Amino acid sequence: VGSPFSLQNTVTTGIVSTAHRNGMELGFTDSDMDYIQTDAIINDGDVIGINTLKVTAGISFAIPVDRIRRFLAESYNRQVSGKSTTKKKMIGVRMMPLTPSLIKDFKTREPEFPDVSSGVYIYEVLPGTAASRYAGMMNHDVIVSINKRAVHTTQDVTDAVQSGTALSVLVRRKDGDHMVPESSAGTTMKYFLRCRRRFPVIQVKRTH
Repeated sequence: VGSPFSLQNTVTTGIVSTAHRNGMELGFTDSDMDYIQTDAIINDGDVIGINTLKVTAGISFAIPVDRIRRFLAESYNRQVSGKSTTKKKMIGVRMMPLTPSLIKDFKTREPEFPDVSSGVYIYEVLPGTAASRYAGMMNHDVIVSINKRAVHTTQDVTDAVQSGTALSVLVRRKDGDHMVPESSAGTTMKYFLRCRRRFPVIQVKRTH
């Protein structure tokens, strides 16, 4: 019981007795399903949904099942009506907005966490995507601004990527990052993303 990452009223136990409890053992004679046995308390209500975001061990989030159901229904309706789906651009990162409380917790856990007051934290760069292959982004980078405009939320990043225009992204890392050549304060190293497949053209700047 505690408040990790300033998420109040958080309780975790995490005991999974088995990930393969056969339905036969539970009295389901016609079941070929394997069940996960956990000590998590289950209350009346909807299924949680699809696991989506893992911040750290014991702190994770899921998309609500109602949202998944609505998405699948809309996708099916578009398909049967013959409407083409909208292709979305991506750079290939999993991210979350940095709040003052999160920044405080990160700095407590990681003394070398970048000196920022806001931004979007990249907790995973997907291999083989534009962010990894062309921009050289890394896990734990912080997106500070795009096209010289401060970034505060993941929606800011999404809107910029979907705009289809060339982007200049300022990414901040912890001190001592060996991926960035030694340089004087304020000097940046430029990286470019070429337009390939559905990826937008992005110019990424790094700074300590």
